[in-house]
Amino acid sequence: MADIKTEVVTADSPESADQVLSELKGSFVQSLRRGNKEIKSDRALAIAEDAEQEFRRYVEDMIRDIKRMRRDRLNLLDQSPDNTQTLKIATSFDAKTWVNQYQALGVKIKDAEMRLAIARDGYKELFGQEIGG
Repeated sequence: MADIKTEVVTADSPESADQVLSELKGSFVQSLRRGNKEIKSDRALAIAEDAEQEFRRYVEDMIRDIKRMRRDRLNLLDQSPDNTQTLKIATSFDAKTWVNQYQALGVKIKDAEMRLAIARDGYKELFGQEIGG
């Protein structure tokens, strides 16, 4: 079992705080002895990793949303009969509503693509690499 020092180390003690600390082992003591440069570096790394991951997810979510909107728009083109037994096109088709939905999705897609381009540019500027998808 390690000897536990019971005396208090002061500036006029024969044993300096550095000597006592150098005898102590473990991550806690090592953490206490880190310099300002190491602390700043560790904090910067943690912030950069969090920011990069969050930005990447943001861009990936935008890519997924655009794909879904494109699928929804393609689904509007499907005007085939409801079942395989009939050749009759659905009688409840409302052309005006269909056009409005098709155009609204087109605008949403275009807007999302522009926002995605801006986000990709920002990612490249901030993190020095392009993001695919």
